[in-house]
Amino acid sequence: MTSARTSPNRPASLTGVLVFLAIAVIGLFYVKWFPYYNRAFVAQSHHSIGHSILMGDAAHAPAASFKSALDYAFAYGKAIWQAMVLGLLLGSAAQELLPRRWIAGLLGKTGFGSVVAGGLLSVPGMMCTCCAAPVVVGLRKSQASTGAALAFWLGNTVLNPATLIFMGFVLGWQWTGLRLGLGLVLVFGMGYLINRAVKPEEARNAQAQLDSILAGDDQGPSFSRWLKKLGTMTLQLIPEYLVLVLILGAARAWLFPEISPAIGNHLGWIIAMAVAGTLFVIPTAGEVPIIQAMLALGMGAGPAGALLMTLAPISLPSLVMTRKVFPPRVIAGVIGAVIAIGVVSGLLAVALHF
Repeated sequence: MTSARTSPNRPASLTGVLVFLAIAVIGLFYVKWFPYYNRAFVAQSHHSIGHSILMGDAAHAPAASFKSALDYAFAYGKAIWQAMVLGLLLGSAAQELLPRRWIAGLLGKTGFGSVVAGGLLSVPGMMCTCCAAPVVVGLRKSQASTGAALAFWLGNTVLNPATLIFMGFVLGWQWTGLRLGLGLVLVFGMGYLINRAVKPEEARNAQAQLDSILAGDDQGPSFSRWLKKLGTMTLQLIPEYLVLVLILGAARAWLFPEISPAIGNHLGWIIAMAVAGTLFVIPTAGEVPIIQAMLALGMGAGPAGALLMTLAPISLPSLVMTRKVFPPRVIAGVIGAVIAIGVVSGLLAVALHF
């Protein structure tokens, strides 16, 4: 009876999977893989990948104003809009085109295996935290565990192979080693701890839902539902996202004071930069020219190390975008973990004489 009931859906399911894979492969090749391949040669030959999006070549960000907000939003939007479109396409398609049993079976369990799978799946994505957020939402709504979804989210940024290569050519390979070592701890350690910290009642409910999905039949892909989901996600996520980018663009002067040798390797500055980096929003690999410019202006290695681990993983807009699929204590835990690992990174940069 089961095989007779599910067999008519198999061609349709295969079509949905193929469409999803086509979007992922073609989209990532066009938006990420090919541009970053060429950019790596620029980083190698020029030891630079461009100007700091935060403040350009100046020692301080422009004063808070509506113009500075618009200027940053325009520069940021120009850098990420294609990846954001791809993220929305993939996040909605994951819910409506992929068999839910596949996602639940690979990412739905609370063991370390699902965390590893989520982290490894993130590596080809190479998205910034905000562009990965719609995919994270889609995975969570398709029954991916909290830890696996977090590993996917954080891995897109801190384990991005292109950024690691740019970092080596521009900043030095010691910075790449620091980022990779602490990034592995953040991605897989945080995912594991979050899965282990699930309350017993929540774990039982999640397991019951997982068992139901694994034992049941997928309803098959629906392109009409996919388009509807795409529109819903866009309307829910993009307006608040744009408002927060504008606010952060205007607040650059408050979050990042004038950069000079006065911002030295004191613990207070390391913590301050860790907090500012956690809140602020940048495009993929944007931390590389930002740190390069700040070091050139005399900032200490400690604050730079803090920014190394906090500018990319999360931001205020991406936290707001994912707030409905992660419990508040998980959001708070992620914020705390990113700030803490930023402080550790800063202290290590000082101790290792970067």
